[in-house]
This record gives sequence, C-alpha cells and structure tokens, in this order.
Amino acid sequence: MSVSRTEALAARVRAELEACADPKYREGAARFFREAVEVCGVRGTDVHAIARNAYREVKNWPVAERNRFASALWRRGKLEERSVAIVVYRRFARQCGAAEFALFERWLDRYVTNWANCDGLASWLLAAAIGNEPELIARLRPWARSRNRWKRRAAIVALLQEAKRGRNTEAIFEIADALLEDSDDMVQKGVGWVLKETYPKKRVEVMQFLMPRAARTPRLVLRIAAEKMTAKDRSALLGRSSKRQARARQAPRV
Repeated sequence: MSVSRTEALAARVRAELEACADPKYREGAARFFREAVEVCGVRGTDVHAIARNAYREVKNWPVAERNRFASALWRRGKLEERSVAIVVYRRFARQCGAAEFALFERWLDRYVTNWANCDGLASWLLAAAIGNEPELIARLRPWARSRNRWKRRAAIVALLQEAKRGRNTEAIFEIADALLEDSDDMVQKGVGWVLKETYPKKRVEVMQFLMPRAARTPRLVLRIAAEKMTAKDRSALLGRSSKRQARARQAPRV
C-alpha cells in the first residue's frame, strides 16, 4: 500500500525531531511539567526550523491534506510534534475561521494534556480564528464550565491576542469573571496572564474590574495580573486583597 504524502511528511518530521533530540535537554524540559509529558528533547530553534521545512511542502496543499498532516502530528502524542503542528498552522493564520476553530477544538478535546500545547493552540491558533471572526468568542463561554482544565484555561488564553490589541475587553472580563474562583492553578495562571496583557491598553478598565473582586480572587491571579501595573495600581490592588482577606479571616463565625 502506498503511503500518502501527509503520512510521509509526518514521518519525516518525527525522524527529524528524533535526530535533533538531546537526552540531557529532554530531562530538563520534562521538569517544566507536573503531569507526565512525552518529550523528545528538541530545542525551540530546531522545532521552528523543522516546521519551516514542513511548511514549504504543506503551503500549496489542499486544506483537507494540511489538516490531516497536522492532525497526524497531534495524534502521536509527543510535545514537539504537536508544537510543529502549531508552528506550521500559524503560517495559515489569515485563513483561519469557523471551520479551523472547530478543528482546533477537536485537538484541544482529544490531545491537549499540558500547558505548553494548550497555550500554543489557544494563544495562536484559536486566537487567529477569533481575530478573523470575532463572533467565535461566543463559543468560548461554555468552555469556562468544562471539566477539562485545559479547555477552561484555553477559554481565556484564546483571548490573549485580543487583550494585547485592546480589543473585546468586555468579553475578556466576562470569561475571566466566570473563571475567577477556579481552584485549578493552571486556570488561575491563564486568567492572570490575560488580565496582565489587557492592562497596558485598558488600565482603568482592568482596575475597575479587579478592585471590587479582589477579596474573592485567588492571590495567584492578582500577582500575575499586577506584573505590568504601575507601582500605585499594584499596591492598591494587592493591598485591597490583603485587607479584605484578613477581615474575612477575623470575622466571627455564626
């Protein structure tokens, strides 16, 4: 049976990654994750070089073949193979819309098991589809109630580029508010990160959003959100949180 060109290219990518693998780097990279993650041990510069070579072949393929190639890399399970799929697909950002959003959601549901692949998929690919078709933001809202921690994180991280551009701030706040008391620190970090990136262009709005919610917001979210704030705003936010939480601890129990 002949091998399709999508299968052949996916196999070549895997072989190139294995050829670049460094066992010592693999050991260090694995320590960035608390969950078990299958890592080749390939540095980011090499991942991008392999992705560039793959793109040269994929760029003129029909969309269906492109998607089969990228999906084949996601199915394999290794961190860097999935990273290649993300980097290749970033080259098609202007073509991403509702159909691609649905594809990315399938990858998220089926294959994402760590923060690195979650953030690459959400902050670049889902974000690209949203940038082209902002109405897709509505599809993120139910994700905030998902049992899947990575889908909840993706619900807010998919808005990272919108945050950096100062767009769709109300939607960012809506989803952030839905996730604000999430007990999972991976979700909390995602919320804090997007609020941090929202702040430079929407300083007043971010403060108006966070200050009344400071007492019920996890300290981790506030610390990350405050990283780009002025010293005055950071002090006001973190001070408000500390005082309200202290009063809550001192309040008599009925």
